[in-house]
Amino acid sequence: MMAYSMPILTAAIVFGIVAVAIWIPWLIYTYRKYGYLPLSVLVISFSFIFYSLAAFFLVILPLPATRDTCAMQAPNTQHYSLIPFKFIEDTLKGNWLDIKNPSTYVLLFKQPAFYQTFFNFLLLLPLGVYLRYYLVEKAYWWKAAIVLFCTTLFFEITQLTGIYGIYNCAYRLFDVDDLMMNTFGGVIGYFIAPAVLAVFPSKKTIEERAAYLVKKDEVKPMSVLLAILIDLFLVDLSRQWIMVFTKHNEVTSFIVTTLLLIVFLVLIPIIWNGRTLGTAVMRFRYSSKLSKKTTISRLIKRFIAIYVAYFVGVIAGTLDNIHVTMNSPYYEASVFLALGSTIIFFILTIVIFIHIMLVIFGKGKRRFFFDEAANLFTTRK
Repeated sequence: MMAYSMPILTAAIVFGIVAVAIWIPWLIYTYRKYGYLPLSVLVISFSFIFYSLAAFFLVILPLPATRDTCAMQAPNTQHYSLIPFKFIEDTLKGNWLDIKNPSTYVLLFKQPAFYQTFFNFLLLLPLGVYLRYYLVEKAYWWKAAIVLFCTTLFFEITQLTGIYGIYNCAYRLFDVDDLMMNTFGGVIGYFIAPAVLAVFPSKKTIEERAAYLVKKDEVKPMSVLLAILIDLFLVDLSRQWIMVFTKHNEVTSFIVTTLLLIVFLVLIPIIWNGRTLGTAVMRFRYSSKLSKKTTISRLIKRFIAIYVAYFVGVIAGTLDNIHVTMNSPYYEASVFLALGSTIIFFILTIVIFIHIMLVIFGKGKRRFFFDEAANLFTTRK
């Protein structure tokens, strides 16, 4: 079982890295597409990533210890098997089966050729389920079969070529039986998929929900949060780029960040009819629902609310970084300031975190503090 558990464990580790790398972009894509975050889409998409990694690692792992795999093999080693259904002959080797004696039937499950074939059957069965989710119609099974065959062919070619030349000889067998069983298992998965997918809302239901939100002109809190995260990320990215060309210290960093926050959170939305770069990505904008002049004044209030939180964090961080020698008359005061600033920063972090959770899971009853303080509203129009 080590041959199967190790690739799956590797897939889990790689999946963790990949998931972190694509989490925010995927959330942005999903919100742009549907206007909200369907849990079913998230589960299906991320489980598909994990499954894809696990299937690929099951095919290529464990890797040989050396790239010179030819030296590990006997001369004239055959790296392919083009005889269909050879697994049946391999399974029945040894004359263990007696048709007249049912007690010998259980020995089938002890034959290496049998469970290898069975695992090949299972390998692409989940892919058939995922394809049914995206293709929907049962009549499209032939399209799924083409995708499944191409997938298993890719796996077999990867093995036959020693991962495309990384190894000088194939270290696994190209087997036509694998092509057949992988494809067959995937097609079976395509047909049994409705029983698995019944626990998830259909794509049609999700699209109807998205259309309803657009018609209702509702922007979910997660979309607002992602928009401000995008804006702050762009601010920090711009700050780092500017600091390359300026004298790098805490004062210049603070001044540059302040100016960039004004540009991204005030000037751009004033010019762009209430849109920041983040809200544009998430397909909404800010409005006072009264007049442009009122919207501008409230955008400034929104900036002030965000800036106050940033300023408090900067002050706490600055006080925490003050270093005074123990024989200085100000040593006790510096310790007090450092402790106080740490406590303030910790409290601020906890309060903001709790606030975000309350807004996200508040079912639309709460707004983020910067929107509430400015009395700004979100709109898709």
